[in-house]
This record gives sequence, structure tokens and C-alpha cells, in this order.
Amino acid sequence: MASSGKVDGVFRMRSLGTATAGITDQYADGKAAKVWQLYIGDQSSRTQNYKTFLVNLLRQKRVSTIFDTACGTGVDSVMLLEEGFQMTSSDASDKMLKVAHKTRWERRKEASFEDWVIEEANWLTLEDDIEKPAGGFDAVICMGNSFAHLPDFHGDQSDHRKCFENFNSMVKPGGIFIIDHRNYDYILANGKSPAKNIYYNSSHIQDIKTSVLYVNNKPNLITLDYFMNVDAMYADSNQFRLSYYPHTLQGFSSLCREAFGPRAKHTVYADFKPLNVEPEPSFYIHVVEKPL
Repeated sequence: MASSGKVDGVFRMRSLGTATAGITDQYADGKAAKVWQLYIGDQSSRTQNYKTFLVNLLRQKRVSTIFDTACGTGVDSVMLLEEGFQMTSSDASDKMLKVAHKTRWERRKEASFEDWVIEEANWLTLEDDIEKPAGGFDAVICMGNSFAHLPDFHGDQSDHRKCFENFNSMVKPGGIFIIDHRNYDYILANGKSPAKNIYYNSSHIQDIKTSVLYVNNKPNLITLDYFMNVDAMYADSNQFRLSYYPHTLQGFSSLCREAFGPRAKHTVYADFKPLNVEPEPSFYIHVVEKPL
């Protein structure tokens, strides 16, 4: 696939009205952005699913500065700001960033929020879009299955590799990179997502329908149609579509190793547990420790 237009010509990968340029912003029609907080569910309960894992890991590694490369509406960044970390947050969706900017403004009297840096940025051009501290950030994170939004337009994952090179450049020597993705191995084998979800516990999720697009007999795109049970004020946004590149565990691990090199320590968790403890997780979490 050479272009976003060709993708949509074969299989509509987004809600109508979403900007097509590079498919960098699948939230541009405002639908997903409008109901995203409802989709996520109760934030306090949501963060309890993984807050301890993430915060303990960051503190164990003596992290101070964090770059959230896919902050969306700012849920994870806010959680980490409240824990005392210095945050720089970016996203490709200006619709999602509007919520983050609003939160920063509403909490501007709190020192950590006043200093919160929020930028619109593209993973392919991070070096140009983001000003990093001398040497790099202590930690770079890309959570919530965000990276899978980037399709493989050229059929060789060259864009994916370029993004990982840029992630690596943002991490200081001795720092860590944390990134996750859905269990696409399970989805490809079973035609649907695992029933449980460590991130989202919303009572508004009515159904999620899964479609898989194959190109030359290889899975190239997974599309999820979200059906929400929402109040009348959100009636125009009760359905939305998001599409993802189906990263397998083996393939994603290769991207990590290729970008950070053979000396980097790479650990994979299954729903924040050891791999042998959770055989069918909803998410895989990769932690890469960049060598000095």
C-alpha cells in the first residue's frame, strides 16, 4: 500500500470525516475524541490496573523527566504529573490535545501542571518537533496501543523502524523506553479481541466488532468498530472506527531490538505480569533499557 487513499479505497479504516493525510490523526472527525473519556471509563479505577506497575518501574529506575509520545487527552500524563514526574507530552491529534490543554489550564496553579509541556508532534519527525533535555529524557513512553495506529504504507515497516529510531534518540543513555500493543496474535488467531482489558473498564462499551484486512495473504490492517451506550448528548458519536497495524509479539520485539541494539535489556510483560503467568493477555508491554 502506497497511500492512505488506497487504504480507504480498499477498506474504510476510519470514521467518515477523518483527515486522510498520512492517517496521522484518526481522531480528526472529533467522534472518538468526544467520547474517549467515556470509553476509557472511570480514571481512578483504570489507573489502579497499571499505576503501581508503571510508577514503581519509573521510580526504580530513578526517572525524573518523562516524554509521553502519545498522550491523547492526557490521562497517563496527568497520572504521572500527580506522582511528581516532569512531563513533556505530545500527540498527533489536535482534537485530543485540546482536552490536555484544557486540563493544564484548569490546574495551572499547581506547579507541576504549570510546567507541563504539551506539543503536537509526529513520531516520524520527533527530532524536529520536540525539544529534549540535554542527553535525552530519563524515560519515553508510548502507551494505550497508540503505536499501532501507524499503518505500514510501504509494506516493509520502514516507517515503523524510523519511528523507533526516533524514540531511541529521545531516551538518554541509561534511560528506559516503555511501549505497549494489543495482543494481535490472539486477534488474528481468534478473529476478536480478548474479552478482558487492563486499560479500559467503561460501562458504556456496548460492543466492539473486529475486521481484518489481508494484503497478499498477510494481515495488514485490523479495524475495530466501537459501539457505545451513551447519553443523548453524545448520540452523534455513539459509534466510531479505529484501525491498527497488527503487530505480532515477535515482530514488535524485533523492532525494539533493532532500534536499541543488542546490548539493550528488553523485557516483555503480559498485562503487567511475567509472560509465563498470563498466557492470553489483552496487552503486551515492552520495557527497553538503553545501554550507557
